[in-house]
Amino acid sequence: MKVRLWGTRGSLATPGRDTARYGGNTSCVEVLGAEGTLLILDAGTGIRALGTAIPAEVERVDILLSHLHMDHILGLGFFAPLFDSRKEIHLWGPASPTSSLRGRLMRYLSAPLFPVPIRDLPSRLTFHEVGSHTFQIGEFTIHAASVCHPGPTLGYRIRSRQGCMAYIPDHEPALGDRRLDLGPAWISGLSLAREVDLLIHDAQYTDSEYAERVGWGHSSVTHTLRFGELARPRRLVPFHHDPSHDDPTLDRLYAQARAGASRSFEVIPAQEGARWDLGG
Repeated sequence: MKVRLWGTRGSLATPGRDTARYGGNTSCVEVLGAEGTLLILDAGTGIRALGTAIPAEVERVDILLSHLHMDHILGLGFFAPLFDSRKEIHLWGPASPTSSLRGRLMRYLSAPLFPVPIRDLPSRLTFHEVGSHTFQIGEFTIHAASVCHPGPTLGYRIRSRQGCMAYIPDHEPALGDRRLDLGPAWISGLSLAREVDLLIHDAQYTDSEYAERVGWGHSSVTHTLRFGELARPRRLVPFHHDPSHDDPTLDRLYAQARAGASRSFEVIPAQEGARWDLGG
């Protein structure tokens, strides 16, 4: 299982010299199986470059959306395989009681926001409504579960013979610092993240920023580390960096985090282009 980060930023793309090391593109992660199964986690602006890098012989691509906030779907209309009639594209996303996945995505992929409506896309496009359940895509067994974030939002646990990872990019398990002190049954997303080889998790705020944004659906770096201590992954990748945090700010933030108590897991702040080979 090979994992590559194509977009690591939260809320708003922030390309430029000040964000070049950690990355300015919004959420997008590639997961490639040993048998060739290709998963894409979220369709932020990072998916544009990923789409141009997919080999021509790949016929099927599965895109797993955590939720439908704009920073996680903005790159979808610029994903080259959607415009290739030879490609089979499967879009998976959280179910909603108010509208279908296709209907909600049409609000973006239609006038006046986008010039090409979904019905005119030449690829073979299939939509899948996802609840809290387990399903199979190729060699991957995927467990999806609702997590704490405004609107229908999923986290994913992805397993193959090579390893196991969890992807929870927008998540507020602390809810004002209280919930992480309760038992495991009360902690959002914990079952998804337990003892995975790689945990990619929201770490948008500093502690002081979080205090002013309780209920916005994101974690502080401190909460992310506490969540990691409960989940016990091998590697924790803090993700979804705030658009106001440039590279020097993130350097300082994670240097302070590493200076804390010793941990049983490795902390590797998300950087665009980073790769892991689980089981390799």
